[in-house]
Amino acid sequence: MGIPAFFRWLQRKYPHMVEPFPDNNQDPATRQPIWFDNLYLDMNNIIHPCTHPEDKPPPQTEDEMFAAIFEYTEKVMAMVKPRHLVYLAIDGVAPRAKMNQQRTRRFRAVQESEEKRIQIEEVRARLREQNIEPDKTESASFDSNVITPGTEFMTNLSLALQKWITKKLTTNDETGLWHKDLQVILSDSSVPGEGEHKIMDYLRQQRKSRNYNPNLRHCLYGADADLIMLGLATHENHFTILREEFKPFQPKPCELCRQFGHKLTECQGLKSLEEAKITPIVGASGPDFILIKLFNLKEALRRDMNHESYVRLDFERFIDDYIFLCFFVGNDFLPHLPSLDIRENAVDRLVRIYHNVNRSYWRPGMYLTNRGRVDLERCQEILHELGAAENEIFRKRKFNDQRYESRQLENKRARWEEEHPEGEAFPEPDIPYDYIRLGDNGWKDRYYMTKFGFKGHYRDIADRITREYVRGLCWVLAYYYEGCPDWQWFYPFHYAPFAEDMRSIMNIKLDFNNNAPPFKPLEQLMGVFPEKSASALPKSWRKLMSDPESPIIDFYPTNFKVDMNGKKQAYLGVVLLPFIDEARLFRALEKVYPDLTAEEERRNAAGKNFVFKRGAIQAANN
Repeated sequence: MGIPAFFRWLQRKYPHMVEPFPDNNQDPATRQPIWFDNLYLDMNNIIHPCTHPEDKPPPQTEDEMFAAIFEYTEKVMAMVKPRHLVYLAIDGVAPRAKMNQQRTRRFRAVQESEEKRIQIEEVRARLREQNIEPDKTESASFDSNVITPGTEFMTNLSLALQKWITKKLTTNDETGLWHKDLQVILSDSSVPGEGEHKIMDYLRQQRKSRNYNPNLRHCLYGADADLIMLGLATHENHFTILREEFKPFQPKPCELCRQFGHKLTECQGLKSLEEAKITPIVGASGPDFILIKLFNLKEALRRDMNHESYVRLDFERFIDDYIFLCFFVGNDFLPHLPSLDIRENAVDRLVRIYHNVNRSYWRPGMYLTNRGRVDLERCQEILHELGAAENEIFRKRKFNDQRYESRQLENKRARWEEEHPEGEAFPEPDIPYDYIRLGDNGWKDRYYMTKFGFKGHYRDIADRITREYVRGLCWVLAYYYEGCPDWQWFYPFHYAPFAEDMRSIMNIKLDFNNNAPPFKPLEQLMGVFPEKSASALPKSWRKLMSDPESPIIDFYPTNFKVDMNGKKQAYLGVVLLPFIDEARLFRALEKVYPDLTAEEERRNAAGKNFVFKRGAIQAANN
């Protein structure tokens, strides 16, 4: 996930970091050869589109889903041609800091699914009035929330992958992909950790080896923007990210009749395009792929650094500082600072501040970070400079927003008058009132009262929020460079403080619990699932989500607010769900743990990575 729109911004700023993947149908004699030593697959980026695709009818059975996953995985292998290693990493139990975001996404997925179901039923009712009864589609029966550690689906997927890999390595391979020198590692959902971070943990372990080859060519498949930051953090010489090219406005099938060429609200319930006498819209034969060359990105960042900085900097140290600066604009664990928006070139602003502070205050050899640790004194100087600019940032944003909304309103009014020449009055849109009014006098008090429910002087609450936010920044950096520093820590607010309010951060204690264990898989399900997905849980556990007398019923609201927080797109809104109190959760689970079957206990246990080679399969200690 990471920073919304970060990849598009980065691609526009540094277009040479992206190259189209050579067409596999091109003549091999003229095609530039592409090969890598190691291929790492962030498998959740394959599992989701294979089980519930947006551009074609979904598979109807688990076997069909698994077959699609196998086919896609082998397709990526054929593109990359790994010489030594394929690492398949599936998301396991996540740190508590990430579980809050997972909870948000799963609650929203159920909400959106219910909204779509209601919309489909309304279209059905309209068609019935016209004596049309379209075939019922079964595609909506798959709950994508089961793609979470601890479910029967994920256990079945792991077993299927093990059998598939074993078969590929023990039978004649006509493709040449599963050769005798290839090692395959499967880290399934029973192994704790996010998929991409399990890959990074593996890389860190390998780099510590005396025999490690620094010239290995690495390819990581995945679509999340944070993979770019993780790749930079490895400091590997040859690191490339492979992903599908994002193409907006691609045709999608109608959710009711599964035909292309119209929206759900326009559906006529026809069984075929021939019946509708519509020329079919032919989508692309398959996705186009792109390569993100981190070497090219690093060279572009090096040029920018040399242009901006009048101080000699160690480039690799600057890269670490750059990654940390990007965390202020967005990450999967903390809300971004209110004054920073990627669409307003927030990263460039932070880098300029970084160089200005470096020239003005820092002695040679000073940096913002050091091997995954933050220098809070240097960080305070960055925040001070950003805070001094916040008023102007908000005023400029308000001016631009008002100008944009005025143009939009004028365009709507012009279209209305063109479509209603008889002079019917234009319906004025209902524009929500902006109570906070960032940049106007008193905006801080209004912000902290509205967003945090605090009635008093904002300083009384800002210090506590700042303490947790700074701890969060340090937690994220350590997570990227060293692994999870504390499985139980999380940021306990929905919003961030202002940079100007983040004062005296040098004195904040970073008391992380390095010995804190991760949740168990079924415990995580209770922490991230809405009640609508309870069927994937053990039977006696489900009641805790639905029984009015449940001691934790408040964790599972059926209705919740989404604060648009000044954003235009719904997916950017802040989902206001209550945070899970893990002490209360575990007390409630103590009473139902004895009800687990032997199979459910196996699903609730931490697993190990599987290592495959021709003639040998073993479970590896992580």
